[in-house]
Amino acid sequence: MVDALRSAKVVALGGGHGLAASLSALRLVCDQVTAIVTVADNGGSSGRLRTDYGVLPPGDLRMALTALCDDSEWGQTWSDVLQHRFTGEGEMSGHALGNLLIVALWQLHEDPVSGLDLVGRLLSTRGRVLPMAAVPLDLVAEVSGLDPADPAAITTVRGQVEVAGTTGLVESISLVPANPPVRPEAVEAVEEADHIILGPGSWYTSVLTHLLVPELRDALTRASARKVLTLNLEMHTAETRGFSATQHLETLHAMAPELRFDTVLADPSTIEEHDRLERACITLGAELAVAPLARLDRAGEHDALRLAAAYRDILS
Repeated sequence: MVDALRSAKVVALGGGHGLAASLSALRLVCDQVTAIVTVADNGGSSGRLRTDYGVLPPGDLRMALTALCDDSEWGQTWSDVLQHRFTGEGEMSGHALGNLLIVALWQLHEDPVSGLDLVGRLLSTRGRVLPMAAVPLDLVAEVSGLDPADPAAITTVRGQVEVAGTTGLVESISLVPANPPVRPEAVEAVEEADHIILGPGSWYTSVLTHLLVPELRDALTRASARKVLTLNLEMHTAETRGFSATQHLETLHAMAPELRFDTVLADPSTIEEHDRLERACITLGAELAVAPLARLDRAGEHDALRLAAAYRDILS
């Protein structure tokens, strides 16, 4: 079983630190991992490069590449180089070197996927990294609770950074453009996958965004692969303030009611009402799997070895 898992085709979807945690675990048990990464980031180095050059935001793509890099001295050295962030007061301050390298390759090769594949070869990655869509996206949220005089009033908040940091309650999200073109490589990877992992990650800005790309959502719904939804270690973030684990599942089901999962993976610390969460899992067609996933020395961060063990048990 372990050998079969090692050669299985696995697709992981998400963005930011959550996807990086999932990839760091998956590369320990699988050799063919494809990451499909959100491209709605509008902040920091990625936001600046996106504005200046009209490119996909490279930051989450860079993080996914470094998470999949080989454990050799070569892979780890180049991973550190790509993650290096310039300091100081000059124009380079705040830029990650890997972001600049990716944008340079895009200018030389035009096709974003070819550029990402070249970085993957440099890092000796165990897998491939693909953008969720072929164009940069803007995340738009309808948010309540921002007007003290009228807490029920709905305010439109635009931008991934702005949505992630809102002090209100996210009622719904959408993308601009509303029907973005998907990368055919991403759809093909989903269709050919043996296993698909969604999450962990910022729920609205990294995880659910994939379900707003119609072709990608339809491919996920049709896929015959075993599907695993990995819940976050921290339920109460700015964008999911007051949410329980069950409410996370309910928002996903409301957005993609046809999408079914086989397993929902959760750390025991996140479960408030076990029976209610199990019922929400059944609504998704899934069984609940509970396993310790957190680092002992850093609350709120996944432990790569624990997460890898959980994935191995579920996928085998």
